[in-house]
Amino acid sequence: MDQAETDPGRTPLRRTPRQARSRARLALVLRAAERVLVDEGVEALTTTRVAAEAKVSVGSLYQYLPDRGAIIDALAAGYFTRLEAAMDELARAAAAERWEDPVGVLVDAFAGNYRSEHGFRALWFGSGLTERTRAADREHKRRMADGVRRVLLALDAADDDEALARACHAATLAADALAQEAFRRDPGGDGAVLDEAKVMLRGYLTAVTSRYRGR
Repeated sequence: MDQAETDPGRTPLRRTPRQARSRARLALVLRAAERVLVDEGVEALTTTRVAAEAKVSVGSLYQYLPDRGAIIDALAAGYFTRLEAAMDELARAAAAERWEDPVGVLVDAFAGNYRSEHGFRALWFGSGLTERTRAADREHKRRMADGVRRVLLALDAADDDEALARACHAATLAADALAQEAFRRDPGGDGAVLDEAKVMLRGYLTAVTSRYRGR
């Protein structure tokens, strides 16, 4: 997950690349943008700086990404796509395996994503998020929450209803806030904060699933 790939269907590109060569050029530009983001910070994400890093002309970059905001939005879309794909894999694994500690599995996987996605951390811990990216993040968290819901259903821990969806959304928001705090404290993730996240979420999700066992 070290390449800044993105889904053009979810990205506010000026133009959508159609040819394989154009898509490869855009992927190269986004990888360059991620390097600049990680090494120099979000304020360095100018079209001039990214074009120089990617060794393409500013005009070529401008076809797809006209300004810093578009670069940020495109990078964020790529991170969201990869994180959601990882959640989909967890939901499929839950259907095939019996996890003794599903909260532990999910928190460890969530923390692993934070460790591997250096650009994601640099973007979220910086101060340059656009309104479009913030809105996309809200939808991203709902999709991640749906992944948690699918995990619980695969484990036969709950019935599928609106209350479960709300609970999974709340759990996702709490897990994300605690993960951010853990990685703000320590680039590798503060283990004590992550352990407390597991304790809190185990208690909360146990209370949620007990509602269904009592029916």
